[in-house]
Amino acid sequence: MPKDQIHPKWFNATPVFCDGKKIAYVGSTKSELTVDVWLANHPFYTDSQTIIDSEGRVERFMKKYGLKTNEN
Repeated sequence: MPKDQIHPKWFNATPVFCDGKKIAYVGSTKSELTVDVWLANHPFYTDSQTIIDSEGRVERFMKKYGLKTNEN
């Protein structure tokens, strides 16, 4: 059992907000959490991620390993 004098208060059902919408409940030492990015709006999971090619590195990698790019 945690001691009251040393440990912060624990909230079992802390709401997590993203863009003003409640998206989940988690355990936390804060009564409310706000996040900027989560699974539904992260570029990796929404297929809106783009590869920024500097100095042709992506093309050299794809050519070296015989992979096709999205443009081919």
